[in-house]
Amino acid sequence: MKVILLQELKGRGGEGDVIDVARGFAVNYLMPRRVAIEATKGNLKQLEQRSKNIKVREASRMTGAEALVASLAGKVVTIEAKVGEEGRLFGSVTTAMIEAAIEKQLGVELDKRKIETHGHIKAAGEHTIDISIYRDVKAQLTIKVVGEGHVESAPVPETAAAVDEGTETDSDTVVEVVEEAE
Repeated sequence: MKVILLQELKGRGGEGDVIDVARGFAVNYLMPRRVAIEATKGNLKQLEQRSKNIKVREASRMTGAEALVASLAGKVVTIEAKVGEEGRLFGSVTTAMIEAAIEKQLGVELDKRKIETHGHIKAAGEHTIDISIYRDVKAQLTIKVVGEGHVESAPVPETAAAVDEGTETDSDTVVEVVEEAE
């Protein structure tokens, strides 16, 4: 049975596409959910008239997806998890955890179903994931899994190291170090 899609159907097509599906799938799933309508002569004629609007919406969606890919490309998101011996996690990093970390650290809201981890993340370290933004548009992101309470060590200035070690420095240097630290 030929139907006209009213919205994107993953793996089948996008809005305005005419596709051939099984009759039961169309009648019992697509049409009641208003995902598609039957491809009659009248509906095909209406589709021709709406095609310009559909193309404009598709172009804006693609532009938005490409902008989101540009904002996510090459970013690193850090996730804290319980880590045992030899860097093995207690459990694994889930897509929900990744979604929450991306939203918190990058300020981007995503659907966890669009995150592809390429298997289970069960070890500490860096892992590359894919995020399906729209149709064939995907972004690659690096997930850095660290142990809970792990803090990235910042380089310590030499004068601050001298103060920590108990060597004598003049008070002006100590004040400068304190001001830099603040």
